Amino acid sequence: MAQGPLPGEAAAEEGAVGTLTDTDVEMGRYVGSRMLRKEDGPLLAGRGSYVDNLALPGMVWVSIVRSPLAHARINRVDTSAALEVPGVVAAYSGADLASEWAAGLPCAWPVAPETKIPDHWPVAKDKARMVGDPVAVVVADTRAHAVDGAEAVDVDYEPLQPVTSIEQALADGAAVIHEEFGNNICFQDLKIASGDVDKVFAEAPVVVKQRYYHPRLIPNAMEPRGVLAQPMPVTGEMTMWSSTQIPHILRTLLALTLGIPESKFRVIAPDVGGGFGSKLDVYAEEAICLAVARKLGVPVKWIEERSENYLATLHGRDVIQDMEVAATQEGKLLGVRAKVLCDMGAYCQLVAPGIQVLGATLFSGVYQAEAASFECTAVFTNRTPTDAYRGAGRPEATYAIERIMDALARRVGKDPAEVRELNFIPPFSEPTANVFGAMYDSGNYKAGLDKALELADYQSLRREQAERRQRGDTKQLGIGLSTYIEACGSAPSRGFGSVNFGAGGWEAATIRCLPTGKVVVVTGTSPHGQGHETSWSQIVADALGVKFEDVEVLHGDTAISPQGLDTYGSRSLAAGGVAIQKAAEKIIAKARKIAAHELEVAEEDVEFADGALRVRGAPDKSRTVADVAFSAFLAHNIPDGMEPGMEESAVFDPVNNTFPSGAHVAVVEVDTQTGLVDLIRYVAVDDCGNIVNPMIAQGMVHGGLAQGIAEGLYEEATYDEHGNLTSGNMGAYRVPSAAELPSFETDHVVTPSTSNPGGWKGVGEAGTIGSPPAVVNAVVDALAPMGIDNIGMPVSPERVWRAIQAAQQGSGATTTGQGGQA
Repeated sequence: MAQGPLPGEAAAEEGAVGTLTDTDVEMGRYVGSRMLRKEDGPLLAGRGSYVDNLALPGMVWVSIVRSPLAHARINRVDTSAALEVPGVVAAYSGADLASEWAAGLPCAWPVAPETKIPDHWPVAKDKARMVGDPVAVVVADTRAHAVDGAEAVDVDYEPLQPVTSIEQALADGAAVIHEEFGNNICFQDLKIASGDVDKVFAEAPVVVKQRYYHPRLIPNAMEPRGVLAQPMPVTGEMTMWSSTQIPHILRTLLALTLGIPESKFRVIAPDVGGGFGSKLDVYAEEAICLAVARKLGVPVKWIEERSENYLATLHGRDVIQDMEVAATQEGKLLGVRAKVLCDMGAYCQLVAPGIQVLGATLFSGVYQAEAASFECTAVFTNRTPTDAYRGAGRPEATYAIERIMDALARRVGKDPAEVRELNFIPPFSEPTANVFGAMYDSGNYKAGLDKALELADYQSLRREQAERRQRGDTKQLGIGLSTYIEACGSAPSRGFGSVNFGAGGWEAATIRCLPTGKVVVVTGTSPHGQGHETSWSQIVADALGVKFEDVEVLHGDTAISPQGLDTYGSRSLAAGGVAIQKAAEKIIAKARKIAAHELEVAEEDVEFADGALRVRGAPDKSRTVADVAFSAFLAHNIPDGMEPGMEESAVFDPVNNTFPSGAHVAVVEVDTQTGLVDLIRYVAVDDCGNIVNPMIAQGMVHGGLAQGIAEGLYEEATYDEHGNLTSGNMGAYRVPSAAELPSFETDHVVTPSTSNPGGWKGVGEAGTIGSPPAVVNAVVDALAPMGIDNIGMPVSPERVWRAIQAAQQGSGATTTGQGGQA
């Protein structure tokens, strides 16, 4: 496994630019080092604290009765038999709980003015709109008794015609899921454009158009969701433990949903076993547990079964893309045009309407063009709602532009690498606009591709491919490229406001220097596997000159960390890490004042370096931050008017998103007799800006690659014509293991971000964004001599075999699947 240079070494490389220095915080002793994760010891020893580990005196369990029909009117819910089941203490229909809700479950992103946001009650009252929709709740003394009680609930359903695809939702005469809207359109023809797109396409010598379908995906976090709600009837306070990525956002939105005073509502995210966006939401079960706990006055717990997870936790993707590029005969890009249809599912979840907008301005990728347009229509269907899933809108945009760039290369008769290099935006170290007007922070896309091609020994692979083709081998070699870009950081707040997003992009942090020399960091980010305790300790240890081991990081509890906007969209380092830097600057500023007072010199004569505050010209006169923290605690001799103690807070709102990028090379063998695809090599060169912990960054790339390769080769959520999920367990929904994946070869280039003083871009979603088009491009490349120029995801053996058969029979060179995919 290739290991790239550390950030300090990368400055000498071709393509690297200087590190930003517009901060007073000193970096470099721990930042950039491969520090072992602080989090791993307890987790590996089985001492983690997950929601399912928690129990409270008097606790009862909830089981959810879910609709077996995708679309049905609810005529009657009879819970009387459930109340006779041993251990059952209560049972409720949607009507029984209706008075508990001050508002429906929230959607925070009505992205267009005409966006239709239907009422979404935690327990359905009138209609079930998907298989798995909650229609009743049973409460019992044990989990088993709650399940028994749920099975005894009798619901009288009146079946209605289900809508099970995007095209069906748009068809004349389709059943209407939300009658108040009159049709199944959430929003229509949302458009972003730049330049005279129609003219460019009308006059272009070469126009290439293909349809792509990004399949519906089911997140599979290691830990399913879980909720434990504890009421305090005397004070009216509520505490909720949830396996969530967003404790702060959850506190605010559930307070609104249930009418709980936010000041009396505490949310705790304990250890969280993965999320990938699936725990970036406000779920019915969280609201249900709070409502039942409030009604009964006792703690209430719910733990999701894996089969429930497949139905009731959000899905990702499900997008049809008509992608089109205009170019010269040489392959120089002139225009990009994308028309997108996406499925919201049965309801609008928290940020679902805006997911495609997150990638809208990235449909031109890392390439120059004269004009571009993006157009999107969203519909409702009787399927599980979609929302943010690892990458959220950027994988879809990347897949479309990277697939079409290969198609363009075939059209003009050039190598895919040559066509990409011809169209790259030249290297830049200051914000630079793409054709849509998005301001990329920095980049050198050629440097990344050159390094990836060198690691893969690209020319040798092409020679081997030619030899296999000449021999007529049954196993053909395919080489796929992807030079992706993504938008991360979820910022700035004003930018969110301009697209009608109901949250900000800032992040908060507090640093507390204790009199014993230890340091406590309180962060508004909420990790679920990203290693914040380690990375944040590295940043603070460098900033204050303390030991890495002496820094403790607190997170995930709104009573301990009252301010924050949590973790998603690779925002934590670019926003939360900088907030920590800014708090450290304030600590140093106060320490300098106290040190100057104690040393009886002017403040401007005290400099901070190597963890010490020294008097210029008199290095023996110095204080450490720990020394000053103890002085501030005693307050015996601090400047007049200064408050005792060493605690400072900061809130950072980035000026722009960050734009990580990279170049990936996938190498596959395709068995032309069986259709089996074997991924034999994968090279990933990523640019995530400056790197705090290369080991953690590399681990994120590995995990992201596994997830993205799974999109390309294995995973697809499928439904039948009745709206039943036919891939509702791990036997039918293919989640790969390590055995299905090669050892990844990773490296990086560094172009520091200009959006934050750390130069950080983010890496949590990179692998998942860059890998699907690389894998599918490789398969199409292997099959190209047969006349096959397009194939859909996932590239299953059956799909490949059918494409080969169709090509051999002369009946077409593409495969068709859900959404009219090719």
